[in-house]
Amino acid sequence: MRRDRGDARLSGRLSGWVRGLRPRLMIVCVLLAVLSAVTAAGLVYRQARDLMLARTEWSLVNEFRLRVATLTENMQHPPDRPALQRLANGVAPSFLEATGAAAYRGGGLVASGDDTGAITPELRRTVLDRDRLFHQRVVRSGTPYLVVGTPVMLGKQATSSGVEVYLVVSLAKEQREEELLVTAARNGAIPVVLLAVALALVAARGVLRPVRDLDRAARRLGAGELDTRLKATGGDELARLVNTFNATAAALEANVSELRSMEVQARRFVADVSHELRTPLASILAMADMFEEEAGHLEGDLEKAARLMNLEVGRLVRLVEDLMEISRFDAGAAKLVLDDVDTADAIRACLRTRGWTGRVGLDLPAGVRIRMDPRRFDVIVANLVGNALRHGAPPVTVRLRAEAETVVIEVRDAGDGVDPRILPHVFDRFSKADEARTRSDGSGLGLAIARENARLHGGTIEVANPPEGGAAFTLTLPRHPRPPQTDPDDASPVGRREP
Repeated sequence: MRRDRGDARLSGRLSGWVRGLRPRLMIVCVLLAVLSAVTAAGLVYRQARDLMLARTEWSLVNEFRLRVATLTENMQHPPDRPALQRLANGVAPSFLEATGAAAYRGGGLVASGDDTGAITPELRRTVLDRDRLFHQRVVRSGTPYLVVGTPVMLGKQATSSGVEVYLVVSLAKEQREEELLVTAARNGAIPVVLLAVALALVAARGVLRPVRDLDRAARRLGAGELDTRLKATGGDELARLVNTFNATAAALEANVSELRSMEVQARRFVADVSHELRTPLASILAMADMFEEEAGHLEGDLEKAARLMNLEVGRLVRLVEDLMEISRFDAGAAKLVLDDVDTADAIRACLRTRGWTGRVGLDLPAGVRIRMDPRRFDVIVANLVGNALRHGAPPVTVRLRAEAETVVIEVRDAGDGVDPRILPHVFDRFSKADEARTRSDGSGLGLAIARENARLHGGTIEVANPPEGGAAFTLTLPRHPRPPQTDPDDASPVGRREP
């Protein structure tokens, strides 16, 4: 199975390489070079071979014609066997691998050698029927031969005497020369192909360099280096593409810079407003608590007004503090103050502080210790359990599970679950379980803050609707997050009311 996966990866890499511009350009150039070299070599070989064979045939045929004319000038008629033997011996040049043969009136051949197998009956009939000199190339036992035959003419009327003369010449030498031509053509084509590969590499490098530069520039641009620019040279299509890329990058840099500036201003505005509201809200909260205590002594609508004012002031305080917390995350000012904590004890302390101990079922094994920021962990648990109590249905349970490198805390209720339309946006800022309920006890920032605190620890929070019903929030935290960092400004704000 592992070998199959390795083969599949290798096949995928090779397939991806073949689909690239460089290999395709090289393949096209090499194919063109091979086609050109093979065509040129084939044409040169064919022309050289034809010239060589034509020259050989012309020379042998002329030599044969002259010898026949000389040997038969004073030849007696009808010839006897010794005369035919002299004629056969005379037409075969001593300097060639040749065999001469002669016959009278279709009789048996009288030859000077053994290579008479190429003189077939069909060839003899052709010579006699045409009544003139005839030659052809014949391959016998893998060896090429040139066979020349002619009837002997006597007298001024040039009538046939019934004498046939033949010459069989081996073309083995010419075959060897032809093989040398093939070898020379092949050896000449190989350097051409290699040169074509080298030229294709150079051409591919020159053509694809701007493409590679564009690819690297696009990657840098995607990584956030908005000042990336390329140098445009020439006036071809690639140069125009580079100019278009530079213009696009410049426009993107301007737009992103403007958006970042607006985002920084908006965050600063929220942080400044929230900070400025802390002191007057602390005073208003104190007065609201005083009115709440004296509400029982007030008459009529004043009692309701005092209690309503206290409730709304509390909501406003929680909203401001949540906005300040969010602004810390946005500014990167939120830090961890780590400590070695028993997870089960921390969860019980969170529930006990808020009076939820009797309303929540617990499954907390003892001895599960991790390094975490106790205050931020308390915020996470309070938001998850508070969300289950407010929007779910009993029983609400909290389960702790220890793994090798992480701890998993699951908060589950038995309600109707989260609306599938809202499920992907549960952790968005100002997201609420009931969109029709515009006014509620929560700010809509609690789960967003919980997720940011989990991320700060290097963990995650996930939500799902289990098949058995309800909603399940799963918090996963590493046992050993980043080294502890302290932030003196990150203390619990004055006047904060816990969830």
